[in-house]
Amino acid sequence: MAVVRYFAAAQEATGLDTERRDETTLGALRQAVTAAYPALGGILPRCAVLVAGSRVADDTPLGADEVVDVLPPFAGG
Repeated sequence: MAVVRYFAAAQEATGLDTERRDETTLGALRQAVTAAYPALGGILPRCAVLVAGSRVADDTPLGADEVVDVLPPFAGG
């Protein structure tokens, strides 16, 4: 199961810091969390979604204990 970590607005949209998910690809994970957390659907397309610290394609398999970070855009100066 992948460990999904939510940050900033993604954390607010889900009400979670982390959760374990059993989807087998990043694309399946994106679809599942959007269905589970409708408020996340509005921001997920703008988020950086990293698997083990890297941006990857939606067809990337998710291994056991893979870490997926959902990072909304951050304002900066």
